[in-house]
Parts: sequence; C-alpha cells; structure tokens
Amino acid sequence: MKYFAHESAWIDDGAQIGAGTKIWHFCHVMPGAVIGQNCSLGQNVFVANRVTIGDHVKIQNNVSLYEGVILEDYVFCGPSMVFTNVKTPRSAYPRNTAADYLTTRVKHGASIGANATVVCGVTIHDWAFVAAGAVVTRDVPAYALVAGVPGRVIGWVCECGATLRFDGDHAVCADCGKTYHKSGDMVRREGV
Repeated sequence: MKYFAHESAWIDDGAQIGAGTKIWHFCHVMPGAVIGQNCSLGQNVFVANRVTIGDHVKIQNNVSLYEGVILEDYVFCGPSMVFTNVKTPRSAYPRNTAADYLTTRVKHGASIGANATVVCGVTIHDWAFVAAGAVVTRDVPAYALVAGVPGRVIGWVCECGATLRFDGDHAVCADCGKTYHKSGDMVRREGV
C-alpha cells in the first residue's frame, strides 16, 4: 500500500487512493471513490461511491462526502461541515439513484469552515473561503469570503487566506504581496 489507513478504517475494494494519503480512525471509503495523492481524511470521514477528491486535500473530522461531490486539489473541509446531494429529499419518495444526485464542485484551493453546510448543485470557485457555520445555497465566486445564513459575499481573500482590501479595483495582500484585480463581482490574481 502506498497510502496509510488506520486499522479501524474501512476501505472497500475498488476504491482508488493515491500515494501518501492518510486515512484516520473510523473512516469509510466506498468502492467507487477516487482519492488523490497526499490527502488527509480525519476521524469519521465517509466517502461515497463516485466521489472524486483531488491531490493535497484536507478533510477534517466528521465530514461525509456523498455521491456527486467533487473536490479539486488543495481543498480544505473543516470539522463537521456538511455536503448534501439531493435538492428535495423525502423519506416517502426515495431519491437514491445516481441520476437523483446533483453535482457539487469545490474548486482548487477553496476552504470550507467548520459546521458550514453546502447545498447540492453549487460550485465553490478557486480559492474561495466559506466561513464557519455558513450555509452555501448558490455558487461562490473565486476568492470570495462567504458568511451567514444564507451565505453571502462579505469580502475577498488572498490565496494565502488573508483578507484583501481593495483600493478601487486593485488589491495587494498585506501578508504575501500577491496582487489582485476586481471587476464587478469577479476577482482574479494578477500575473497568473
């Protein structure tokens, strides 16, 4: 094995797990899951069939990734944050086929804080930051800082995680010096 799995973790045959990944206590990885290299799955993480996790992803304790969730490289999922995968769940009308599950995509470098909820069918774009306890009900722009219930853009963040302060349409990160340009509700890093 090129990855580490704690003896209490359950890895089903058919799961694909990259080299250097660490899977800790009481995790369950289903057969159709794909997990990249150098990831960390904290205690009690569940990864369903047809979930894709990129490289260098960190998933903290008590997170369930249900069918339809795609995490790109360098995503961070805080403790006990929640993904859903069905828009209108009903016990009396089961929706449990692959066709029923909406795709939720978390793009490169994005972070989701502890106890946040991400409603299915949204995209959290590159380097966005979802605050602890937020409820994400719609797409989150790149570099946006989202907080509240429902989640709303309250600011912008650098790739390093520091809050950006824009002077007009230009910002320089006070922590790392990266520069950004803002046009309306869109932020992009300059020189990339």
